[in-house]
Amino acid sequence: MASISAQSPPSMTELQQWALDSPRQLKILRASLHKAITGEVLADGAALDEVPEKVVLVATELATNALRHGLPPTIVRLGRAGDHFYLDVCDHSPDSVPEYAAKRPLGQGGLGLLLAQKFSLEMGWYVQGNTKHVWAEFPVPG
Repeated sequence: MASISAQSPPSMTELQQWALDSPRQLKILRASLHKAITGEVLADGAALDEVPEKVVLVATELATNALRHGLPPTIVRLGRAGDHFYLDVCDHSPDSVPEYAAKRPLGQGGLGLLLAQKFSLEMGWYVQGNTKHVWAEFPVPG
């Protein structure tokens, strides 16, 4: 389980960026993000035991949170520094603090931050200007 940091992630080289303004765009994000990591499209029903699928799941959950609780656009960035991928999801609602929904019953949503904490090496959030960032770190496979 990831440790949680109140700092920004290390400097990274941005590999790709997506701007979302609607939950309808999440399917496109999932397929495009998986392809950015592996060079292959995410297969329907793919198992979540591999890093690319975990990155896609966490990106989807964090982007859903940003779309639901933040101000658009939601920006999702995939970056790399050394042997780590960094996922950075931001919205323009810096006063809205990310909250863990640990006591919420399963099936009622709100598990994005918990999944990010479970699947990533490290995660955190910070505010820069009028933008709130939630980020997670993953190992590069192989």
